[in-house]
Amino acid sequence: MTSRPLVSHASTILDRVSTRAGSANVWTAVQVLSVVFVAVLTAAASQLSFPLPFTPVPFTVQPMVVLIGAAALGSRLGALSQILYLTLGVAGLPVFAFSPELPQGFARLLGPTGGYLMAFPLAAWVTGRLAERGFDRHYGTSILAMTAGLSIVFAGGVMWLATGAGIAAALATGLYPFILVDVIKIAAAGLVLPSAWKFLARGVGV
Repeated sequence: MTSRPLVSHASTILDRVSTRAGSANVWTAVQVLSVVFVAVLTAAASQLSFPLPFTPVPFTVQPMVVLIGAAALGSRLGALSQILYLTLGVAGLPVFAFSPELPQGFARLLGPTGGYLMAFPLAAWVTGRLAERGFDRHYGTSILAMTAGLSIVFAGGVMWLATGAGIAAALATGLYPFILVDVIKIAAAGLVLPSAWKFLARGVGV
């Protein structure tokens, strides 16, 4: 975990909230709970998945939870939340989306969606890093940060699929069917963090 920021400028939503945390011990507890919360939220989002008949990749809102959580926590804690999520899944806890073909556990990472899952920590780090630079404070730049993270998720997923099916089939089943819906999801997700900053700024100036 990172130590409590010593500067007054808050680079992430979590930093901004932490200005009221008090002691360093309380700040550490806030960090731990935040990482666990985002990991649990990622697991919960995986249950809202819908299989599609033409692709082994289900429709899910999980990547949006990963990216919003990372923007709120920052690069290191955002990535750590996804490492925790994957660790729980590899340990066999039922945190991955339901699949009639694959069980929970490490085998899921070897399945068709393994590339997307393994890309979560890097996507979270990149989105969190951009948020630390203020990208999450305005709608346009928030969309850019989310798009950067989602691009990493799709790159990991498509490359993983391509190892078995070839790049053309991987794009047809792992990218093209989701582009339009994900543009809509990004447009909606881009509102979350700027709105949160405005809400927090009502109390104490950022």
